[in-house]
Amino acid sequence: MTAFIITALKIIFLLGFLITIHELGHFLVAKLCKVKVNEFAIGFGPKIWQKQGKVTKYTLRLIPLGGYNSMEGEEQYSEEEGSFSKASIPKRIAIVLAGGMVNILFGIVTYFILMACVGNNTSLVVDSTMENYAAQTAGVQAGDEIIKVNGKNVHLKTDLDEILEQNNGEEMTLTVKRGEEIQEITLTPTAVDAKSTGIYLRGTEAEGEASTKILMIEVGSSAEKAGLKENDEIIKINGAEVKNQEEIIGAITNSELETIEFTVQRGNETLDISLTPDTTPVYYLGIYFKMAENNLGNNLYYAFYQTGDFSFSIIDNLKMLVTGQVRANQLMGPVGISEVVAQTTGIEDFVYLLALISLSLGVTNLLPIPALDGGRIVLLLIEAIRRKRLSEKTEMNIQLIGFAFLITLSIYVAYNDILRIL
Repeated sequence: MTAFIITALKIIFLLGFLITIHELGHFLVAKLCKVKVNEFAIGFGPKIWQKQGKVTKYTLRLIPLGGYNSMEGEEQYSEEEGSFSKASIPKRIAIVLAGGMVNILFGIVTYFILMACVGNNTSLVVDSTMENYAAQTAGVQAGDEIIKVNGKNVHLKTDLDEILEQNNGEEMTLTVKRGEEIQEITLTPTAVDAKSTGIYLRGTEAEGEASTKILMIEVGSSAEKAGLKENDEIIKINGAEVKNQEEIIGAITNSELETIEFTVQRGNETLDISLTPDTTPVYYLGIYFKMAENNLGNNLYYAFYQTGDFSFSIIDNLKMLVTGQVRANQLMGPVGISEVVAQTTGIEDFVYLLALISLSLGVTNLLPIPALDGGRIVLLLIEAIRRKRLSEKTEMNIQLIGFAFLITLSIYVAYNDILRIL
C-alpha cells in the first residue's frame, strides 16, 4: 500500500508540475504582452482556494494534474481592450509559444544539472587496447586522446560510437593527441559477427522482478518476420527455461543452432516459434577508455555535450516515427508514463524522467497539429500572410478536426500502454 501511495504521488507531481509550468509560461508572457488573463488555475475540478488580483483570479483546484489559463478573447473574438484576439500577431505567437518553450528549457536545464552532479564520465583518453583489434594493430597507444574522427570533433564516447556505427566498417582516420603532438592514425575497424533478433525486452516489472516480456520488436527484424509480437512472454529458448533477460541474451548469443526455438506465452496460448537470427557485423576499434577525473570542470564539460545529445534525441525519435522506423503502437501516453514512473528507484532516475518528459512534452506540443500550440501558431502565421483572420467557424472546424485526431490517437496509445502492462 505504501509503495502504491508513493508511486501515485510521484505520478501526480510529475504530470501536475510539468503541465503547471507549461501554463505558467503562457501566463507570464501574456502578462508581459499586457493581455488580460481572467483566471490562472493550478489543478482542475472544484475550487479549494482562490484570490482575486487586480485583473486575474488565482485559483487552486482539487485535482492536481496541471492547470490552465483563461485569457480574454482566446476562445472567442473579443473587442475588449487587452484581449488576446486584439493583440498583435507577434505577441499572440509569443504567448502560444511560451508554454512549450518553458517545458523544453526546463528539460534541458534539469538534465544539464543532473549530468553535472552525477559525474562518472568516460573520457576519450586511451587506457589500453585489445589484442589483435584494429586500434592496437594501427599503433594506438595508452595515453592517446582521440580528438577527431574522420576530421569531425568528438567530445564524448557516444560521439565516437555513433561515427563508428555510421562508418559501416570503412577505413577511418583518428586524430589523436599524444603528449604535445597531434597525430593521425588510419585504421579499418575490426568486424565481429553478432546475432540480431530485433527483440527489446521490458526491463523490470513494478515489483522489481526481471521481466521476460517483449516490449518492442524492431521493424523488419527476424523476430517480426517469424511472428513474435509485443507483450509475448518468453518462457523457453531451445527447450531450456529462461527466467530473466540475462538468460535470454545468453541463450541467443551462445546458441550454435541456425534456427532458435522460442516458446512464448501469448494471452492464454503457449506458442512455439522458430526464428533464424540475422547475423550482422558489429565494428570495434578495441579500445578501453579511462574514466574522466571527477571534478567540477570535467563534469560541466561532459554535461554540456551530453545535454546537446539529449536535446536532439527527441528530434531523432520524431524522424524515426515519420520514416516508419518507430511504429505508432510504440508511442507512450500517460498510462505508459505512469508505469515507467512506478519503476523509478531513486531520485536520479526520477529527475532524469522529469527532464525527458518535459522536453518531449514541449516539442510535441509545438508540432503543427491543430488543437496543439504548434497548430495554433500555424493558424496565426496564415493570418499574418492573409492579413486577415480566418473566420471563427473555419478556425473552430480546424481545431475540432485536430482535437478529434488527438483524442483518437490518445485512445490508441492508451490501449497499447494497457496491453504492454497486462
